[in-house]
Amino acid sequence: MNGVHDMGGMENLGRVSPEPDEPVFHHAWEGRVHAMTVASPTRGNIDAGRHQRELIPGPEYLAMSYYEKWFRSLGELLVRHGAVTAEELASGRADPAAPKATPRLRAEDAAAAMTRPLSYIREAAPPRFAVGDRVRARNLNPPGHTRLPRYVRGHLGEIVARRGAHVFPDSHAHGKGEDPRPLYAVRFSARELWGEAADPRDSVSLDLWEPYLEPA
Repeated sequence: MNGVHDMGGMENLGRVSPEPDEPVFHHAWEGRVHAMTVASPTRGNIDAGRHQRELIPGPEYLAMSYYEKWFRSLGELLVRHGAVTAEELASGRADPAAPKATPRLRAEDAAAAMTRPLSYIREAAPPRFAVGDRVRARNLNPPGHTRLPRYVRGHLGEIVARRGAHVFPDSHAHGKGEDPRPLYAVRFSARELWGEAADPRDSVSLDLWEPYLEPA
């Protein structure tokens, strides 16, 4: 979907200042939010979690830190899926009369779950494009979740690698199944994206699913 979360290629958003030796978490509560998200019964669909964060209103989204967005969307997903009520979430206490679900993750299994690699690689139809093919990113404006950044839509690129087939987030985020599709690394020249003022030596490579592309 189009919203303030899609900031790639945008200007005048402030200086990017990398933090030397940046810690994994800046505050203890951030680690707890990460752990709660991994343990949540909604964790089975990472794309739905991303889409939930995209639904945060723009002014609020821009004012939030990274893990504040995670915390907000986790609570909303838990309520939407019936894992808690809005009243339980607001009070921080379970309703004694509410049914108690079996925890998705036991405390002793948390460390392993947080470090276990996950794979979205699947089997799918043969790929339509080959390395070296010229393609154009489709000019899509979907109302739901997508991983196609606005700044490449409508622009020409070149397939530089095939990545196999992966779960298609545009379907998965909305409960339409995994719908695996071929995935490609596509290179776009900086001048194709930002005009003649860009350095001719620069380029951007993105992993893009096949439904995002059309023959050039």
